[in-house]
Amino acid sequence: MMAEALDPASISLGIGAAVTGFLARFPDVLCNYQECCRPEWISYNKTGLESDLQSKLFGQHVASRVILKAVTDFMNNENPKKPLVLSLHGWSGTGKNFVSQIIAENIYQRGMKSRFVHLFSNTIHFPHEAELKLYKSQLQQWIKGNVSACPRSMFIFDVMDKMHPGLIDSIKPYLDVHETLNGVSYRKAIFIFLSNAGGKEIMEVMLDFWKIGWDREKIELRHLKKALALTIFNNKNSGFWHTSLIDENLVDFIVPFLPLELKHVVQCGRADMISRGLKPNEEALEQMARDMTDFPHDERVFAERGCKVISSRLNYYI
Repeated sequence: MMAEALDPASISLGIGAAVTGFLARFPDVLCNYQECCRPEWISYNKTGLESDLQSKLFGQHVASRVILKAVTDFMNNENPKKPLVLSLHGWSGTGKNFVSQIIAENIYQRGMKSRFVHLFSNTIHFPHEAELKLYKSQLQQWIKGNVSACPRSMFIFDVMDKMHPGLIDSIKPYLDVHETLNGVSYRKAIFIFLSNAGGKEIMEVMLDFWKIGWDREKIELRHLKKALALTIFNNKNSGFWHTSLIDENLVDFIVPFLPLELKHVVQCGRADMISRGLKPNEEALEQMARDMTDFPHDERVFAERGCKVISSRLNYYI
């Protein structure tokens, strides 16, 4: 008995259904192999962030508390009214860039390498003041395009105090309370501004506490708020001087980073040696820390350059 001939129309329908089914599953298959704007690639790890802040960030109990609460409250809110905007202030080497990295690593599977995390450097991306108008347009388009592709995008602006006045004003609408702007919602994005502005004022407050013998760990955000606010508004060299980000309450948290002391430099050095697979040399670490604890000149309480140069300095001591 001969097999019944297949109907060409049925074959076509079957192939069409198979193709349609594959295309419907294609995003799921693709996201197994490349980063996508989906929960398997973007998922907040509160336990991880808390652990990293406690074990990897040295001497910054104030910043750790503020950042953990700010990020946790924001990421747990399915419908935030505005993006999360953090402004981190303090001396170079106190951990501002490092904290940005820690935050990224506990939200994005690929951390700072994620295509949804964007780092802007004034000297690299906005070097020429004459091109300010072009930079503004490019920055707006970059943010709009990336948030359109993934609402959970993160934007980090380094060295805000050196940024051309007015540049950040160009993105001010994206930081405010809006349902959408031209059809795009920015409410789930994160903006982090890093600035050396305020470092001197924070140090002076810390030095006053040190002189009266007050425990560093008892210093709270309220003790630093006034000095930090004054320097941000009065510093004409700061990128915030010509902006109204803070005045219009667009910055959610101003986060101070304290100057580091000898024990913190030792901790940074120890962590660096361990990361290289080396056994920590405590004598060398202590000597390096003593040589770096150099400010103010008479008291020699704080390491003016923090932990930023630890890796290169260690090579000399070990």
